[in-house]
Formats: sequence, structure tokens, C-alpha cells
Amino acid sequence: MSEAPVLIVFLGGMGGAPIENQLADALTESALDLLDAAIATDAFERAILVTGNDAVSARVPVGVTVDRDSEPFQFGNRLASLIRAEKIERPVYVGAGGVPLMSGTDLAAIANHLRREQNIVISNNYFSADMVAFTPGSAIEQVDAARSDNYLPRLLHGQAGLESRPLPRSPETQFNIDSPADLAILKVTGGGGPKLAKFVDAFDVDVEPYRRLSRCLVDAEAELLLAGRVGSQVWPYLESETACRLRVYSEERGMRAAGRDISGKARSLLAFHLREVGCQRFFAELGELADAACIDTRPMLSHLGVAASRADRFWSDLGRPDEIEDAFLKEFTQAANDAPIPVLLGGHSLIAGGLMLLNEAAWREEDQRLLAKDSGD
Repeated sequence: MSEAPVLIVFLGGMGGAPIENQLADALTESALDLLDAAIATDAFERAILVTGNDAVSARVPVGVTVDRDSEPFQFGNRLASLIRAEKIERPVYVGAGGVPLMSGTDLAAIANHLRREQNIVISNNYFSADMVAFTPGSAIEQVDAARSDNYLPRLLHGQAGLESRPLPRSPETQFNIDSPADLAILKVTGGGGPKLAKFVDAFDVDVEPYRRLSRCLVDAEAELLLAGRVGSQVWPYLESETACRLRVYSEERGMRAAGRDISGKARSLLAFHLREVGCQRFFAELGELADAACIDTRPMLSHLGVAASRADRFWSDLGRPDEIEDAFLKEFTQAANDAPIPVLLGGHSLIAGGLMLLNEAAWREEDQRLLAKDSGD
């Protein structure tokens, strides 16, 4: 078994419709940035990129091995077979786009912590992970094959008995790219490695709704409505770090990890109400409750049985009903655009790391405004 930490990055398939291809390109740039940063630290014995993308292979930095993906793919089995074949004692797994704001120093700290201890699992989110580091590597053989990376920390803790060490909640640990809406946030706030930053700079998206919502975060007279898979750590962060009042509806945490989205068991209070009053009235009423809204739509869509394509969901996140084929999602997105308040739609990252990033950027802008005002006086 190799004693030094080994970085494993999974870059899966995302292509299809044009908007999916754009996100796939962003994930590629994010993965390459992550590999560059990790290799430069010398904290890892080596790095392995698991991908089926032939074009990426020619771009990986020295010190990175490309492990060709093959079908059929099952996350838990694929990771276990790689760890077994490569005899990795201290794997540090990251999904492409999982922690794009983590620096090389952050990654090295995780690797060094893994060197010093045994029988631990470190994750960026215990309930829905994108980064999982653990030792011993053989613990992967003692757990059920995870459907996705989200559930892996809980399996390693509950079934293999590893001590759980979640990382502190911050934009660096909580922000991940799982929707084009996350790219829009990066366009407003900045951040990420040089390859991803270049891609985001060229990404065509209307960021004005994000800027409008951001101004509410630093306004003591404003109220923000937050809905979806809101984590218990996000609310205290917002309570202490924003100036606005909060109205929070937390529903279906761990939905994907538990498979409730696929089984049809997901239930959403907001979805019950939406079904009764319709899209236009639903968003009109949000305007009576808050000055801005940030909604993780996945629990609502799962509850309602909306079988829209991934491309349709992505276009909805970007507020582009003209590009959506599913009739209900088109109506829903148009109603969100027509709401009397700014409404941001997206996935889990939107109401976690994304909102944290927007808040930090809003305060930087507010500080600059106050400094400019003071210098003018």
C-alpha cells in the first residue's frame, strides 16, 4: 500500500445539449486547475484523473495519470476498484467542479492531516460530499457501493467505523459547480483557478438578478427568502454575516444521497402550495413575503414529478424560458422572471456556497462604496 496521499479526480460525462456542453467545459477547466494546484504543493505522491474525455488527456500536468473511464459506470464500484488496483492507502477524492475555490494550500493541509492520522474520513459536507479523503483506503471495501459521492462520508463513518471530520463550512468548502447558475455566481464574485476564471469571463449570462439579490444581503431593511435543501450551518452563517432578515424553508436535505429524488418520495411544502395556486400567483405571493428569493428548485420539481431534461433544468436556473422544452418548467421559469422581486433559481450549491460567495462580494462592494463616500466627504 502507498502511504502518501494520492489525489483522485473524477471528471465524468456531461455533454449533450449545448448548455450541457458548456458546463462540461467548465468542469474540465476546474479539474485541470485543481490538478495544477495540488501537484504544485508536493503534498501528494501523485494524482489520478478518471475520465472518458480523450481531449483532456493531452492537457493534464506532469505527475498526473489518466485512468480511462469505461461503461457501465457505477461511482462506488469505480472508486473501490481504482483504490484496490493502485493500492492507495490515503485517497483524496474530488469530483470535478466539487471544490473549485480550494487553493493548493487547502488541499495540502488535507493531505498532511491524512498523513498524521488513521481511521478518519474528511469531507467538505458530511451529508452531500464533493470531496472525501480517508484512511485506510481499504475501508472502501467494507461499505456498500455508493450511487454517488454525496453519500460516501456517511457510508465510511457508519459502515466502516471511520471517525468523521467534516471541514469547516465556508465558501471554499461549500461552493461547487453543478449548474450554469454557479458559473453566473462566479462571474459576479470572481474566484477559482486561472483556467476556470478565463472560461467564466467568456460565459454569456445575465448577472443583473444576482447583483440585485446581492444588494439585499447588506441591507438591514430587506428580507431574503431562502428555500430548498438549506443546511443547518447555512442559516447561522447568514444570520451572522448578512444584514438582511431571513425567511427560510428547509426541505429534503440529503435528498439525492438517499435516492428520494429517484424514488418519488421527495416532498416539498412549497410544491404543495405551488400546485394549488399556480406559477404566477406563487411568485406574486413571494413578493409579499420578501424582497428577494433564492430557491433550490430540485425538491419542488421532484415532488411535482417534473420530468424535464437536465438541459431544461439548466436553462431554468439561468432564467431562460425561451430555451426550455418542458411546458411546466417553461411556465415556472417565466413566472419567476415576472416576479415583483429578484428570484434566483438553481440547485443545492446556490443556497449554500453560492449564497456565501454572493454575500462576501456584496460586503466588499459595500465597503468600497463607504470608503468612496468617506473620501468624498
